[in-house]
Amino acid sequence: MKRAPRASAGPDVAIVGGGIAGTLLARQLRARLPGLRVTVFERGAAGGSFKVGESTVEIAAHYLVRRQKLAQYLYENHLPKNGIRYFFDGPKRDVPLTEMSEIGTINLPFHAAFQLDRGRLETDLIEMCRGEGIEVKIGARVTDIALGEGRKRHALTVETKAGSERVHPRWVIDAAGRQGTLARQLGLREQEPQHVIGSVWGRFEGLADVDRLGDESFHGRVRHTTRGLSTIHFLYPGYWVWLIRLRGGITSVGVVGMPARDRAVRTPEGFRAFLDEHGALREILAESKVIDHGSFARIAYGTKRFLGHGRWALVGEGASATDPLYSPGLDFVALECDFITDIIAREADGEPPGELAKRIDLYDRFLEFRHQAVMRLYRGLYGMIGSYELMRLKWDFDIASYHNLWVAPFMTDQHLDEAWLRRQLRLRNLVLRAMDNFAGLFGRAEESLRERGAYHRRNCGVFSYGLENIDFLPQIGLPRSHKQTLEQAQRTFNLVRRDALALLGEDAGPDWPLRSFVARSLV
Repeated sequence: MKRAPRASAGPDVAIVGGGIAGTLLARQLRARLPGLRVTVFERGAAGGSFKVGESTVEIAAHYLVRRQKLAQYLYENHLPKNGIRYFFDGPKRDVPLTEMSEIGTINLPFHAAFQLDRGRLETDLIEMCRGEGIEVKIGARVTDIALGEGRKRHALTVETKAGSERVHPRWVIDAAGRQGTLARQLGLREQEPQHVIGSVWGRFEGLADVDRLGDESFHGRVRHTTRGLSTIHFLYPGYWVWLIRLRGGITSVGVVGMPARDRAVRTPEGFRAFLDEHGALREILAESKVIDHGSFARIAYGTKRFLGHGRWALVGEGASATDPLYSPGLDFVALECDFITDIIAREADGEPPGELAKRIDLYDRFLEFRHQAVMRLYRGLYGMIGSYELMRLKWDFDIASYHNLWVAPFMTDQHLDEAWLRRQLRLRNLVLRAMDNFAGLFGRAEESLRERGAYHRRNCGVFSYGLENIDFLPQIGLPRSHKQTLEQAQRTFNLVRRDALALLGEDAGPDWPLRSFVARSLV
């Protein structure tokens, strides 16, 4: 006869999952509310395993430095990131690295970002949690979550080697990653219907150092900044390959796109064989050895809710996943951790339930908006990324919009301001429509280049500084008015429209007012 689970007094907050999202949230909650009892339940061993998602961008890096106070730790134990770097190949995939067209940095960017050894970071975060009075239970698998009604506590069934117990927290947070304990139990998971791609990856040692390849002119064109510390992308029609250097001589290598959905490519042997089909990659990987390997047949999914009224929330891949291009994963974690911490703090401060429910809905709607906006960076657009000319257009639009519309308000805490959030949600449909209109313009440009046999025509011999059209970077993080944000959006939109029409051999005419990018088709 199976023994009934023993009952256990519960923490204020139970976090299901001890990976990066769960441990960051635990630390933030403890820092904001020192008396809060937080327990993290991690089903596996304590960190140490290889996980993708090593590259951060500005929102996530700002969060790690400012909210988590990890600046010294990150610089001492991980690597600073020298921006994003794109290389473009020819139709036969045989262009030498030094002859490929390139978009990238010429110096370490103004705002910091990092390349993380996820296994080491998660191991260290667990120890940081314990040192700060957070209980972390390793080898503790949460098999069932019974949500409490009204003011009643939740009931978690937790299985360990010692047996089964029932834990009764006030709040429960699903940070369990793709298995999504609570997300699946509540039927929240939504498959991405349009952007259906896979990924395969591995850690390698013994790669050639890209900073030692090529002659003086190859290094001189980037002013001798290090390419090796960039998140390197090799872009092809419909897919791309990443190289991310980590500490200790290890490099993460991965493929994202339709080829990675092929079962053969998702085997270790098939993965290596596919990489070797690309001349520049074959040279870089010639003396390398694969340490480990993993894959996803399908990457993206959404959720019906990020935050619930019944004292529960989802964070990280426990909630949703988009696409590793532009590395948005930890940006979502940063937003979610800020929102969840604020909600729990408001409840602890005695905010009336009705007001708290409104705040929960506000944060949830903004996260849904953010997810939809990010997915529009990818849906139907992978066909264009292998062309230098097309990707240059897309990059100028995406990177300027990211800093202007997302990074700037995050760094000044506007995402926690009710009035700002409500204004963003009023603009939601207009923003998404503008993104759809630009996607249509990009698609038209791609079709034109393909019809003319010109898709790859500038994929050799061109270098462009990836941030040359973002002259407002030094102002990011300082107070900016709504008017300044709109004016910058108008400049970006007109620049990209003008360049796209030039690619099509058409005259853009005078600049458009911002409203025209929503009201008028760009096609």
